[in-house]
Amino acid sequence: MLSENFVYFFTVWGFFVGIIFGILKSLNAEELLGYTIFITMFFYLFSHVIVAFYFKTMNVKTYLFPKELHEKDLDMFVYEIKKREQIIDNVVSMTDALSELNHQDEEKSGAKK
Repeated sequence: MLSENFVYFFTVWGFFVGIIFGILKSLNAEELLGYTIFITMFFYLFSHVIVAFYFKTMNVKTYLFPKELHEKDLDMFVYEIKKREQIIDNVVSMTDALSELNHQDEEKSGAKK
């Protein structure tokens, strides 16, 4: 939403709140008009304060994203992960083979006893 539209919306909202409050609290037309104008001005000024704080706290920083550097780093990570997975697969297959040999040796030694 644009800041102008926010101010317009908040001012109209303040106008209707002012009319409702004025109808509930006033005893004559002058008080109704006074409450409506006062509350509408408050909402108008308050909306400007909100917009000012929004623009003050909004940090718009443009910077270049080093895409090539990140892609190079990610490619290196993928390469390292694949290399480690291959090492782990080799260790697991070697452990399985040694476990099978151990199991066979236990069967042979158990049969001789």
